[in-house]
Amino acid sequence: MVDSASHLTDPFGRRINYLRLSVTDRCDLRCHYCMPVGFSDYEIPDNWLTFEEIERVVNAFAKLGVNAVRVTGGEPLLRKDLATLISNLSRINGLSDISLSTNGTQLARYAKDLKTAGLHRINVSLDSLDPIEFSNVCGRDVLNKVLMGLTAAQESEFDLIKINTVYSPNTSIETIENLVEYSIRNRFTLRLIEVMPVGNTGRSTGPTHLDRVKKHCQSKYNLVESIDRGPGPAKYLVSADGKFKMGFITPMSSHFCDTCNRVRLSVDGTIYLCLGQNDKYELRPLLRSGISDEDLMEAIRLAVTYKPERHEFNEHPDKIIRIMAKTGG
Repeated sequence: MVDSASHLTDPFGRRINYLRLSVTDRCDLRCHYCMPVGFSDYEIPDNWLTFEEIERVVNAFAKLGVNAVRVTGGEPLLRKDLATLISNLSRINGLSDISLSTNGTQLARYAKDLKTAGLHRINVSLDSLDPIEFSNVCGRDVLNKVLMGLTAAQESEFDLIKINTVYSPNTSIETIENLVEYSIRNRFTLRLIEVMPVGNTGRSTGPTHLDRVKKHCQSKYNLVESIDRGPGPAKYLVSADGKFKMGFITPMSSHFCDTCNRVRLSVDGTIYLCLGQNDKYELRPLLRSGISDEDLMEAIRLAVTYKPERHEFNEHPDKIIRIMAKTGG
């Protein structure tokens, strides 16, 4: 049971109840906005948090009022025996929502096991339904594998399946319309995401704003503003019958820092307090020096006091040199 006095609150009065948990910085794709071609500067496995260490940290966060955990990477399905970790996390008191972000290439193989283990929701990256455009974005011809993974996720009956599409300057309206219509047919929630200048890859993609796309989709598909919000930053449009939802994540054109409720834990045990700042707090040395559970909770409380008020992507786009996979999704 969580004591309300133990809730995590940052210096700006925002309650932190959402943890994004990276289990690997490796990925089998090279999406042009995320990881450079030829990148090999991975964290050494000895520095990865073990499943036991991850469970200790998540349990401490849960005791402090965090109720939602999203497992991320890199590509999290590259971490061996991930379903075992999901199963163990699902037994932690206080966690009501366990979700996963994946590129989908391994999903057909693991979807059923993940659902059985206790995974509630799944987000799959899908930037285009055109095979050539897809391979140009991610560097591999694996669209059919991703679509097979989505079919497997449907058959596994997850509570919710979302499509995540990164909107770049080269993304056409036709590409978005194809994704909307695919999502409507399959009862997926579609979310469009503005590229952030994280690392050289993010900066080189160029600035994107979703205002025009949102207005177009709202008109073409007769969508209205939704008051429903998930644990994340998306704002949604919904169809008149309520069967289709489309989300917009707009860190560049309309940031949502005043309602930020999350922190990130990287595979090496570093808490990152903001994607757009360098504030961090390292837990791995504490875990491996025998820290007690109570002191671990105090360390997390201290880490959250370093959370900045907002990112500075627009003012200082060259600030964050680490790539997204190093931060953790």
